[in-house]
Amino acid sequence: MKLRLILYVIGFSAFAGSLGQNLYTPLLADMQKNLHTTSYMMSMTVSLFLVALAVMQVIFGSLADTKGRKKILIPALIVYAAASLGCAFSHSIGLFLVFRVLQGIGSAAIPVVGAAVIGDMFRGNELAKSMATYQLMLLLAPAVGPLLGGVIGEKFGYQGVFLFLTAIIGLLLLANMKLLVETKPRGATAKPFALGSFGVIFQNHLSAVVLLYGFAQSVVYLVYIVFLPHILGNLYHMAAGKIGVILLAMSASTIVSIKIGSWMRNQLGNKASLVFAFLLQSCTVILFALTAHLSLPMLIGDVCLFGFAMGLTVSLPVTILAEQFPEERATAIGVYNLVRYLGMAVGPVVGARLYSDTDLKPLFLTSGLAFLGLVVIGAAWIGLKRGVLDSGPIFRNGTNG
Repeated sequence: MKLRLILYVIGFSAFAGSLGQNLYTPLLADMQKNLHTTSYMMSMTVSLFLVALAVMQVIFGSLADTKGRKKILIPALIVYAAASLGCAFSHSIGLFLVFRVLQGIGSAAIPVVGAAVIGDMFRGNELAKSMATYQLMLLLAPAVGPLLGGVIGEKFGYQGVFLFLTAIIGLLLLANMKLLVETKPRGATAKPFALGSFGVIFQNHLSAVVLLYGFAQSVVYLVYIVFLPHILGNLYHMAAGKIGVILLAMSASTIVSIKIGSWMRNQLGNKASLVFAFLLQSCTVILFALTAHLSLPMLIGDVCLFGFAMGLTVSLPVTILAEQFPEERATAIGVYNLVRYLGMAVGPVVGARLYSDTDLKPLFLTSGLAFLGLVVIGAAWIGLKRGVLDSGPIFRNGTNG
């Protein structure tokens, strides 16, 4: 019972951490006026948060492996809460940007520490199920965050949104201080993070493919998030509210299939489930490119299939990394998250070069085929050595699995 309670506290902490990314996005236009700034500077409030979040993932992961989980999470939550309060009372864009960076730094510790704690507490099938529950709670934030922020902001302004976030984090800080115990394995001798850690992770076939798949998926996901609203507006003349509903349907499809992904991993093992889930998702991108222009119901079905396939993949990478790197668990997950955020940064840049208002194929068919090609390459790579996928810890016992 205590382990399950800790799981939900960690899960809600990750939910609150993810809220910092998009809770205030419906209010960007109003904030631009209130802070007397430009749309470019407002976009920087999103970008700087993500940069701080990405970079600090690896640093906090290493610290959690060397110093302990709770010793890193509690101070990070304090920074996150203080920065959120600072955002609420910022009356200039310069000050707001400073607190957004601090928010990104504070929230960065939550996903890596959370996943590491779950890896410490659970094993085997229970690990896969618990990681799926954790990822489900993590994914609720992008699904409900903008809607929740819009409702609060309409009544209390952006100050109310950040005060609401501060209150939630404060409650979770108290809950973690009370309930969370130090789960770092006794006797673990993790080394401080260095560039060599990247080399060790990439030299192992399984973990390298996990990172490759995570990067490719993040590129494609951001292509959907950024360019799908343009497609719906230009091709089907949809208003912003209806576009939001379709994006919500995609997120809902992801949430629905998370538990199925956990079941699939337990039934098929790491190799088959990893390759199958990412192969399926790459095929949904190709299907979108070929059929989304035919009708709006077809487009909605394609988008929901993409979201469903994404849900199958959500818990697989972090579960595999948690098993493969027991002493450097948080570091490995931090590297994975960094790679994912790099993919998110690349997605819109690549997409802008290929996007066309009149033809979906240059962007989505190219993205889908590239994604499919990387999945096939990864499958062949990890298939070179039998047994590497379902073996035990390998971080110290051989870099090539």
